[in-house]
Amino acid sequence: MAGSSSVLEDSSLLSRFDRSLFKVESFLALLSGLAVFMLVVLAVISVGGRNIFNQPLRGYVDWIEQAMPLIAFMGIAYTQRLGGHIRMDILVGKLRGRALWSVEFITTLAMFILMILLVWGSFAHFQRSFDFAAPLWSRDSSLDIRLPLWPAKLLVPVAFSVLVMRLALQLWGYFNAIISGTKSPIAVPLIEDAATVAAKEAETVSAFDEGGAKNG
Repeated sequence: MAGSSSVLEDSSLLSRFDRSLFKVESFLALLSGLAVFMLVVLAVISVGGRNIFNQPLRGYVDWIEQAMPLIAFMGIAYTQRLGGHIRMDILVGKLRGRALWSVEFITTLAMFILMILLVWGSFAHFQRSFDFAAPLWSRDSSLDIRLPLWPAKLLVPVAFSVLVMRLALQLWGYFNAIISGTKSPIAVPLIEDAATVAAKEAETVSAFDEGGAKNG
């Protein structure tokens, strides 16, 4: 979804599910950010070791491979909840009311079906790597320091499963909007125009400036 968006909340069951799932999504997004930070730390250690001790960090590439699913997939549901994924709004942006929610429902349903297939496929990929009878429960490992690959492969279906739950909640929200005809449905990202986005950004910057002035 292009641009910025807001998600409305109320006391309904849908909104309570939305807020609960958002806590999980926020935690996974935090893990993704920490993974990026740790890769920066490892890069510093590796480059520093190469330049100072002529000994780079052993298995640096292996650890990067392990961290890739954390970086690439853990924040995908969080971004979907906030409406941050890129899309073309030339047509959809001109729709209003039930027509808009119907199109959103159809496109979200297509994503939902696709993600269920990806969960199934990625979990099957994990199963091919995992084996209780093998050393470190792994049938395959990284090339350098022989890290088991199944933990990284397991993260993919886990992240996709959270996205499936998010899409299910959004389908619920869009369906309710189609039935009721409301202009402000709950638990779905509402696209904001450029003026609203700019006003919110200005408000955020002003709040930081005021906080800094008070601290100073």
